[in-house]
Amino acid sequence: MYVCLCEGVTDTQIRDAVYEGCCSYREVRGTLGIASQCGKCACLAKQVVRETIAEVQSSQASLAYPAGFAAA
Repeated sequence: MYVCLCEGVTDTQIRDAVYEGCCSYREVRGTLGIASQCGKCACLAKQVVRETIAEVQSSQASLAYPAGFAAA
């Protein structure tokens, strides 16, 4: 689904940006350019970012070892 019509950004692209390392709405906005023109997409874009970050955090919490774990 298109979230930002001005920049042609979909919810999948927003989710991918979070999966690739963006940790906040501000970072996603800087990476994809969402909400930089008319701003009508900001609320939905923030919601997608929040949901995706929560999903990533919960999946990391279910790992036997956190993602930051380094074997010696």
